[in-house]
Amino acid sequence: MNSDRDYILVLEHLYEKSLVLHDTSLWNPVLHFYFVDSLAHIDYTLGILSYTYQSPKNIMAAEYLRWRIDEEKKGDRTLFPGFIAWLKEHDPDKFARLPSLWQRIYDSSDKASYRSFRIVLDPDSGNPITPHIFFQMIEEFFHPEFLKSLYLDDGSLARLFSEFTGTHS
Repeated sequence: MNSDRDYILVLEHLYEKSLVLHDTSLWNPVLHFYFVDSLAHIDYTLGILSYTYQSPKNIMAAEYLRWRIDEEKKGDRTLFPGFIAWLKEHDPDKFARLPSLWQRIYDSSDKASYRSFRIVLDPDSGNPITPHIFFQMIEEFFHPEFLKSLYLDDGSLARLFSEFTGTHS
């Protein structure tokens, strides 16, 4: 059984990450939005597993996540789920290198989803996601090759997203 302390350690691991070596203003703006969005869902899910639902940390995280519901409906952001499905079909190698959270949440054949802002990988299970899965998710989002792929000019994922939006806008 996992303790609250196990999840707090994962939160600390997330909070110790840094993007100081990256200029996120040069990332594809849609990919940047979904990057931050995913981190917010990880943070919120870990927060619920670590602290009381009504802790200030969880209240603030929920407020951000409520705000982002309208934000994801703006511009090319609406194309992101379709882009992930398109990648799975047209570039399975690139899809396989995406963070597993994106693979699972945006794959319509996978049961994983965001429910009440929490990450739910298996809705048929009553067990919380184990801490090592969260560690893996965090590492995938901060993997140097993945971060490089988000840049507008030379990022492979950004280039593919531009290609996708050019044919699906």
